[in-house]
Amino acid sequence: MNIPNNLMYTKEHEWLEINDDSIKVGISDFAQSQLGDIIYIDLPSIGDQVVAGESFGEIEAVKTVSELYSPVTGVVSSINESVLDKPEQINDSPYNFGWLIVISKTASPQFVELLDPDSYKKIIS
Repeated sequence: MNIPNNLMYTKEHEWLEINDDSIKVGISDFAQSQLGDIIYIDLPSIGDQVVAGESFGEIEAVKTVSELYSPVTGVVSSINESVLDKPEQINDSPYNFGWLIVISKTASPQFVELLDPDSYKKIIS
């Protein structure tokens, strides 16, 4: 299972890449493997407010639909248009081409409980 050490994770299996002014969000390799073949993704629009711990979209696989939960409160500054057209990119490359949204980082961001890579490995083992 691929769990990059430069990212943070949530118990809901989202990953975060925290930068100076933004936070890139996607689902973990573990999550995509549990879902199976992803066929549809519903993402918020640029400019939408997302709230830590609340749903910001849905991901649909052949046999299930799952909610996506925001790990941080903020405003969506970018969405990955390519996964809307080719959701299988999430299965193929969840950390590179399969990212979902970018959230603008506020001065004092409010996060859900975040896990470092070692802690995340323990909850999926």
